[in-house]
Amino acid sequence: MEGKSRQTPLHAWHLSHGATMGDFGGYDMPLWYPAGPKEEHLAVILKAGIFDTSHMAGITVKGPDAANLLQRCFSKNLETCIGPAKKPLCPGRCVYGVFLNGSGGVIDDALVYMNDPGAYTVIVNAGMGGTVSAHLEAQRRGALVQIEDLTDRLGKIDVQGPKAAKIVATLIQNPDRVFDPMPYFSFKGDFNGDSPGAGEVRLTDGTPILLSRTGYTGEFGFEIFVKAAHTLSLWDRLIEAGQAQGALPCGLASRDSLRAGAVLPLSHQDIGDWLFVNHPWPFALPYREDGGGFTKDFLGADALADSENQPFTHAFVGFDPRKVIPGEDVAVLDEALEPIGIVLTCATDMAIDRFDNRVYSIADPDRPTEIRFRGLCCGFVKTRNRLSTGQIVFLQAGKRRLKVEIVEDVRPNRTARLAMGKMR
Repeated sequence: MEGKSRQTPLHAWHLSHGATMGDFGGYDMPLWYPAGPKEEHLAVILKAGIFDTSHMAGITVKGPDAANLLQRCFSKNLETCIGPAKKPLCPGRCVYGVFLNGSGGVIDDALVYMNDPGAYTVIVNAGMGGTVSAHLEAQRRGALVQIEDLTDRLGKIDVQGPKAAKIVATLIQNPDRVFDPMPYFSFKGDFNGDSPGAGEVRLTDGTPILLSRTGYTGEFGFEIFVKAAHTLSLWDRLIEAGQAQGALPCGLASRDSLRAGAVLPLSHQDIGDWLFVNHPWPFALPYREDGGGFTKDFLGADALADSENQPFTHAFVGFDPRKVIPGEDVAVLDEALEPIGIVLTCATDMAIDRFDNRVYSIADPDRPTEIRFRGLCCGFVKTRNRLSTGQIVFLQAGKRRLKVEIVEDVRPNRTARLAMGKMR
């Protein structure tokens, strides 16, 4: 029926386990389960959380000209995007960036996975598989590339938190071999089981998966891709294995608060059809180290180069858990209480609080014994002019006025980049 929300393969499970559901990107998704978003958020910081993210879309880009097409359309320079040594993207590695239109606005952000030379998997947001596929097709210009939208044909489950490796290890064959080595933004296996360049990973029952050391929480963990038909079986096994580690099923509310505390943008909210400049994510663009422009030409680059008088996006953290709902009637005020911008995201990171004007995480080994973790609001504002780190501004929503501080980072001591050996 027209207008009806789509469903992931786990929809019936969510309903039968008491999830509060809501629309996200055209899908009926769990917002939280009976434990509630606060406990789900804290589970990811202290133990583990398991997320249904099958609403996200996959696209395959294959052929002799696949690399050239992505190099022209994707913001990251695929020839210099891996590690401090700036090595080329290679099989078993993935990279974050954005697809821009000719005006320099964001069509969507994405992860590009190199399965094999000439074979890539692109992961985009819910409902964007067709849009990004059509964009790539329009830019193909006769190149030898096959583009296939895999929307609703993949299952995707994220296992995030310090216990994630212990949980996943119980489900896969040869976990020692799979995990050694497996740095951040690497992956192994393929959901088709036929990608030798990336290495093969299978569940103990033989099901092929793509296991990626990535996530959207700022914490250590994995994203697991599998054919849609195997999603429920994998989910059940992860939930069962997670019980011994204190893991919880988690909904989109805690996913949102976790990513806000990790200073990660939400596409079409924190980044969108305005120029992709003056923001906390310059790593998504191929800037030259000497500041003299970009290391490659790509769609939208000319518009970004002519970016004077553009607004600025800043991260902020508050002084208590209270938050505002972004909207037309919510403003950002300077210290003279004059309007200077709008609120893009405002969430409450339940794992942080302040003590002696410093923000601590509940997982900090040096956290003061006196601190009570009530949570702090955090998110992003867009302002007419550049603000300075440490500057105080106010979020005004009706009669509610929240004092917040402009920051470069929010939740300290995040674990996403820690070596695998420290998390096993």
